[in-house]
Amino acid sequence: MLRRNDRDGLRHKLGFAALLLACALLPVLGAPHNGTAATAADAAFEWPIEWEGRPLRPLALSAVEQRFAAQFPGRIARLTDGAQVLVMREVRTPTRMLHPAADCYRGLGYRIEQARLERDDAQRLWRCFVAERNGQRTRVCERIVGADGAAFTDASSWFWAAQLGQSTGPWQAITTARAL
Repeated sequence: MLRRNDRDGLRHKLGFAALLLACALLPVLGAPHNGTAATAADAAFEWPIEWEGRPLRPLALSAVEQRFAAQFPGRIARLTDGAQVLVMREVRTPTRMLHPAADCYRGLGYRIEQARLERDDAQRLWRCFVAERNGQRTRVCERIVGADGAAFTDASSWFWAAQLGQSTGPWQAITTARAL
C-alpha cells in the first residue's frame, strides 16, 4: 500500500511524463486542419497550364478524392496533358496525409514492381514504379519540391525535413501516371 506522499510523488511523476509526451508529439501531430480558413493567397493560386511544353486541362476529382481533399492541408488537382494524368498537391504544412503513391496503388489492389529512382531530361530526381492490376500496367513517378527548392523523392524524408525546419513550404507534390 502506497503512503500519501508516495502517491502524490507518483502522480506528479506520471503527470510530468504525460506532459513530456504531449510536448514531444505536438510537432508531429501539428495543428488540426478544418478546411475553412481561406486567405488572399488562396484566391490568387493557380495550377500550371502546361507540363513539359504540353497544355494541361483539369480533370474532376472523384467523390473519394473530394472527401480526402476536404481534410487535406492544401490543395489537390488532377490534370492531364493528353498522354498522362498528373496529380498535383500544394501542401501548406507538414502532414502525414501526404503519403507515397505506391501505398495508394497497393490499397487499390495494384502490384508494385520496378521501383527505382530516375532522372528526367531536366535531371530532376523522381521515384518511379510500375503498378499492375488485371493485366493493366501504369508507370507512376513522384517527387516533392519545397518553396526553397529542396526536392524529395519520398514522403517520409520530406515530412521530417519539413517538420524539423530543414525545408520550407508551401511544397508541391507531383505524381504522374501513364498507361503502358
